[in-house]
Amino acid sequence: MTPRYLFPLAILLLLAACKTPSSKTTETDADPVVLPAKGGFQDTLDGQAADLFYLSHPAGIKAAVTSFGGRLVSLWVKDQEGNWTDVVLGFDSIAQYKTNGGFYGATIGRYGNRIAKGKFTLDGKTYQIPLNNDANTLHGGPHGFFDVVWKATQPDEHTLVLTYQSPDGEMGYPGNLAVTVTYTLTADPGLQIDYEAHTDALTVVNLTNHAYFNLNGEGSGTINDHLLRIPAAAYTPVDITLIPTGALAPVVGTPFDFQTSSRIGSRLGVTDTQLEYGKGYDHNFALDAGVTESLHTAAVVEGDKSGIRMEILTREPGIQFYGGNFMDGSFSGKSGHAYNFQNAFCLETQHFPDSPNHPQFPSTVLHPGMTYRTQTLHKFSTAGKSE
Repeated sequence: MTPRYLFPLAILLLLAACKTPSSKTTETDADPVVLPAKGGFQDTLDGQAADLFYLSHPAGIKAAVTSFGGRLVSLWVKDQEGNWTDVVLGFDSIAQYKTNGGFYGATIGRYGNRIAKGKFTLDGKTYQIPLNNDANTLHGGPHGFFDVVWKATQPDEHTLVLTYQSPDGEMGYPGNLAVTVTYTLTADPGLQIDYEAHTDALTVVNLTNHAYFNLNGEGSGTINDHLLRIPAAAYTPVDITLIPTGALAPVVGTPFDFQTSSRIGSRLGVTDTQLEYGKGYDHNFALDAGVTESLHTAAVVEGDKSGIRMEILTREPGIQFYGGNFMDGSFSGKSGHAYNFQNAFCLETQHFPDSPNHPQFPSTVLHPGMTYRTQTLHKFSTAGKSE
């Protein structure tokens, strides 16, 4: 006679087999890392097929990157208790990225940050880029690299290579530009981003990544209690439209002094014209190291709750610190939580904003026959461990 417990067990097994799959994907039932499902990213835009790619490294870091805009969608690392935490804001589909706007996680080009009135002059010729930030051009224009589909190849589980051919005249920029951006998860554990570009005509190039971070976890609330250090004795003050005045101003005695680690929000209540212009921090810092061939520290941030520490290293002379001042809670991210005011920060390694119109700034001009090459590394550790 069949034991009574086998019948309900069979029913339970049948129900489990028929369970509707989750809209998210995980590697195993025991794996707490939840990555967006590929389905929301498998779309065709302007005749190009987009997709989502998963990266992992046994050192303890996982990521998801979409070829739409070369966007970092998820980045999972472990906190001080050993819990997996997604530290990057993002969405579950290309449709949501398009609807919600912004530059979340995107590869930015041809020119990261702002160009005044969308105009610059090269070799005596003036170029006009479409405006998309009031009177200025921001992050390459309304159809910049954040809004195109990149070709993707994945040579191994921890590397993704993205390429894009930007034709002469795209968004008004001169020259055919061939761009390669490589995402690599490293043993630090870390996320390394390598940029390379070639042109057949004189042009300007300033590539970066626009990830929105919260080291306490995506959707977890304010970032104003995070600790931040930026090794920069000067920053570039801006006018009311957030275009640099051309000056380099000392940070000492101002709310912009992050030379020693400080709470991000500790000086936001100070009366300061620059903070008023940006509704908080939205400024470029002139890194002490300047332009270098080797990596140097651009910023160190620590989550106040998670203990996750992120050190950003770069070859670039500047870093734009944006404190999430234009986030307003009008949409929600992957976690289902609303993205509210100052719920994330961006630290974009770069040459300075509006450099083509300020010859005293480090040059962003790329000549034919030359190679644009730069690298940024995000290294992760936890509180109590060395940087």
